[in-house]
Amino acid sequence: MPFEMHAHAQHDYFSWLISSVTTVILVLLVFVYSRGWFRLRRASPLSFPPWRIAAFAAGLFSLWMALGSPLAELDHQLLTVHMMKHLLLMTVGAPLILLGAPAMPLFCGLPKWFMRLSLLLRSRTPPLLGHFLTNPVFCWLAGTAAVIAWHIPTLFQLGLSSNTWHIVENACFLSAGLLFWRPIARTRAREAKGHEWSMFMPLYLFLGTLPCDILSAFLTFCGRVVYPSYVSTPRIVNLSPLQDQECAGALMWVCVTFAYLIPAVVITMQILSPGRGMLVAGSDRAINPDLERWYATRANSHRVEVSGASHAVCASGATTRVGSCCPPRSP
Repeated sequence: MPFEMHAHAQHDYFSWLISSVTTVILVLLVFVYSRGWFRLRRASPLSFPPWRIAAFAAGLFSLWMALGSPLAELDHQLLTVHMMKHLLLMTVGAPLILLGAPAMPLFCGLPKWFMRLSLLLRSRTPPLLGHFLTNPVFCWLAGTAAVIAWHIPTLFQLGLSSNTWHIVENACFLSAGLLFWRPIARTRAREAKGHEWSMFMPLYLFLGTLPCDILSAFLTFCGRVVYPSYVSTPRIVNLSPLQDQECAGALMWVCVTFAYLIPAVVITMQILSPGRGMLVAGSDRAINPDLERWYATRANSHRVEVSGASHAVCASGATTRVGSCCPPRSP
């Protein structure tokens, strides 16, 4: 009995520590992102709309719900809560963070000495590694492997029984989610005509639902408890272990279906819509034209340069379709 009380107290302290550290890290990320976003917003309002910071904040809130909230402490008692954590990390938090386009705001929100260190580290990163990590085939395999591997009973039980492995499990789901959704977040209407992978993104999402559908169907209809830990754990709701498992499977199926179907429809509409380009004002004093060219190159966007145009002219025509942009009038 004293040993069990000590182990329980140790687990509670570790959970509190992880929750506190997670909360502090997420608050710091919000602060740094907001600082960089406001800097970039002053220079180029159209390039950093308010919905970007809203998406990033919502993504971090999803991470807090999964890792730092009181809900996170119930995953050892209910498989449904455990499944909800996985979905918040991989299907909700990860795509929302990527929709926030965090690279530039986080970089610009850092202190100058840290920015110089980041540039140094980035210059030493092998280009082949970057291409490999952005390859849709690798991203799809990473997301699928994480879902399948961590629901194998042996690894699942390991994550429940060890605090260290539980952290590794959560990190794997978040990393795999960021990798899986990265090709989707990079797909834009302006890329649909020119990027070789964009046409296959709806198929990419459809194939991504298959492992989740198979797993959720197995958990819902297999008729036995797959993870023994939930048989002996105290019940905090009026659900048997098998009913809890069936709810977890149904939750996974419904959430994944809608989370993957909606972006597939949006991307299909983008592919079928007319192409758009990005205007670059040659005499822009609010934002460096070279930086605008870099944005267009990174987005694989068709670039239309207006020599002698100011930022106001460029901003007024930033949503103009390619081919309808007129050069500035001569004084």
